[in-house]
Amino acid sequence: MVAEELLDDPGAIEAADPGGMLRAVASAAGQVREAAALCVEAGIPRLSAEDLPRSVVVLGMGGSGVAGDVLAAVAGPTCPVPILTHKGFGLPLWVGAADLVIAVSCSGSTEETLSSLEEAVRRGCRLLVVGAVGSPLEALASRGRAVFVPVTQGRQPRASVFALSTPLVVAGDALGLLSCSAEEVEATAVLLEQLAGRNRPTAETVLNPAKTLALALSGSLPVVWGSSPLAGVSAYRFSCQLNENSKTPATWGVLPEAGHNQVVAFDGPFAGTPRDIFADPFEEEAAGRTRMHLVLLRDTEEHPAVARRAVVARDLARQRGLDVSELVAEGLSPFQRMASLIALGDWTTSYLALLEGTDPTPVDAITELKAATGR
Repeated sequence: MVAEELLDDPGAIEAADPGGMLRAVASAAGQVREAAALCVEAGIPRLSAEDLPRSVVVLGMGGSGVAGDVLAAVAGPTCPVPILTHKGFGLPLWVGAADLVIAVSCSGSTEETLSSLEEAVRRGCRLLVVGAVGSPLEALASRGRAVFVPVTQGRQPRASVFALSTPLVVAGDALGLLSCSAEEVEATAVLLEQLAGRNRPTAETVLNPAKTLALALSGSLPVVWGSSPLAGVSAYRFSCQLNENSKTPATWGVLPEAGHNQVVAFDGPFAGTPRDIFADPFEEEAAGRTRMHLVLLRDTEEHPAVARRAVVARDLARQRGLDVSELVAEGLSPFQRMASLIALGDWTTSYLALLEGTDPTPVDAITELKAATGR
């Protein structure tokens, strides 16, 4: 079967996705709703009665760690305290009892996160923990008298992004770090349902944004840029999903910073001269030529100067022979806008894996790395 034909054959898609990554991606709305309910059961709304912490430090790695990036982006520049995402061992020396430490681990056994959480417990920090029931993470949470929100269903961390990040957004609202009411959380779930309908495996490629983008990215070197801090986190997530789902290299950046360094790669060996519209793309592929493909993630709330630079960057890329895809966030609230960009990246990278003949679920290199380091 020709790769492109696979995307219009739901049966072939299901057979090529034995780990069920697309089913996990489609569960995004359910993850938001379930996580919001679990937050109520865990007592997160009671955080509204507590004093504002001096800072918030979010611990987590990989698909779990991105939850901290989501929290910081949704809170944005109006957040009254700094939010730091800490992805590694231990804790910065300055973190103490006046700070809120949030630990996120889908498996509940992430070595780096356990190391950092154990130190936070020792220092007497305020704690919020999100992770697997019955895990070492929950045991540490109990020892530190943390508010604990369970993660259910047994999905991989990167397929649980909304189960992991929704509790942080709900807690942020309760603490006054951001504004995201229960109604806005539900509106985010509704938007994710709509996106799942558009990008479902049974939707024809011509009407399916994720399948269309996957076809455009196939065989390219993706460069994903965000046009705001919020879109920048989505670009980082998109790049990570390209690595893990599609098993392809990718780079990411945020405007305006990317316009001060990464843009120079437009003149390098992965760009080249403007594409001849009459050229045979399969001949280029056979010649081993890989081109960069710029993916611009546009926020609906951009600094005017950054919006102008995004347009100029797009035009510069096209003038130098790069393909460009421009995606615009949907929704009114920051959580909705973030969710719309993350979800499209999740759908796209899963379809791209199938196009490349790759099962999106396994992460063998990560497994081997952990085994080689004694985990």
